[in-house]
Amino acid sequence: MPRADAGDPAEMALAAPSTLRRAGLRALGDRAFAVALTGLGLWVLVIAGVIVTVCYRLARPAFAKLGVLPFLAGSDWNPVEDSYGALPFLYGTLVTSAVAILVALPVAIGLALFLVEMAPAWVRKLVSFLVELLAAIPSVVYGLWGLFVLVPWLRETVEPALGRWLGFLPLFRGPPIGVGYLAAGLILALMILPTITAVSVEVLRTAPATQREGALALGATRWEAIRMASLPYARRGIVGATILGLGRALGETMAVTMLLGNQPEIHASLFAAGYSLPAVIANEFAEATGDIHIGALAALALVLCGTTFALNAAARLLIRVPAERRTPARASA
Repeated sequence: MPRADAGDPAEMALAAPSTLRRAGLRALGDRAFAVALTGLGLWVLVIAGVIVTVCYRLARPAFAKLGVLPFLAGSDWNPVEDSYGALPFLYGTLVTSAVAILVALPVAIGLALFLVEMAPAWVRKLVSFLVELLAAIPSVVYGLWGLFVLVPWLRETVEPALGRWLGFLPLFRGPPIGVGYLAAGLILALMILPTITAVSVEVLRTAPATQREGALALGATRWEAIRMASLPYARRGIVGATILGLGRALGETMAVTMLLGNQPEIHASLFAAGYSLPAVIANEFAEATGDIHIGALAALALVLCGTTFALNAAARLLIRVPAERRTPARASA
């Protein structure tokens, strides 16, 4: 019996339905996968919306009695008299996070540059392992280490020296007590250092080697090649790493609670004790009585969420504006 030719129209007509069926199944699978991923993305928004909604429902009695603006601008926190103000806690959160970023960011960028540009392979593996190990330590262990090691060192050595050298500045005035904004900021810097370093290392590794090699070929030193080729390329990624570190610093609870001093007061000196938004929520929510007290703590949670959102939005704008300014120049070139 003669075999049908490969291009026989009859055979192609028989094969066409099965081919179309397989193509339809693949298209159906792609659509189902796209729908599933879209649902997961929307589910994240739903969870965030539920969290904010629940906090707002709990906070409504406090807002109704105290008012939103008086609550945000108030500095008195007295559950006995139902007098609540969020300003000392917001101030403590921002000050400790700012100290953490100012201390951790230069160290993290320098460490990332060392690991990517200069370190031998065996040193890179060892240091990377130690940095990852820092990220795995629980926050309560950081707090205990801070109480028994960092606080005595600050009280006996660092704060007296800063008071002698920089006492003319309001930031470094007052008695050296160890616990306070400076101690909490330094422990936060140690905690966010692995996050900023790890992300910065990955970003720097994506920088094209040809740019750095071209700068070296033109006579640039190693530092000049890093400054002109690697850092500009990785700037946006480093800002993103800083945002991640700042997010952890804003929400950290246990270590800050143990080292900040837990006094709802506002002081210009970094040596003074203060309070933070996560710390007061963790300390008082379990023992809160009455709708007003619970509502005030839920309102602090809303303030913390709003602060995190505002800082992240501002950081994204800082990333986007330079990129938009560079785009027309490249287009005109």
